[in-house]
Amino acid sequence: MAAEIITKEDLNEFRDKLLDDIKILLGQPISEPKKWLKSYQVKNLLKISQGTLQTLRVNGTLPFTKIGGILYYKHEHIMQILEGNPKKK
Repeated sequence: MAAEIITKEDLNEFRDKLLDDIKILLGQPISEPKKWLKSYQVKNLLKISQGTLQTLRVNGTLPFTKIGGILYYKHEHIMQILEGNPKKK
């Protein structure tokens, strides 16, 4: 019998799918990702440092909007970058 290794990512993916299934069974809507994310949320999502995030902004890889000193990033742009299809402004 071959052994399979289960990673944390596998468990997180399983948890997310299980929670979605439970919400469907309970009749609750599945939560959509936020349209706009703040810097700390992007850093956590991508598991990058503040310096790396700044580099992505400066070189135009990750478009952003600044409102009152707070930087916002579109979730859609982040997903495009992760999929290897960055769209510049």
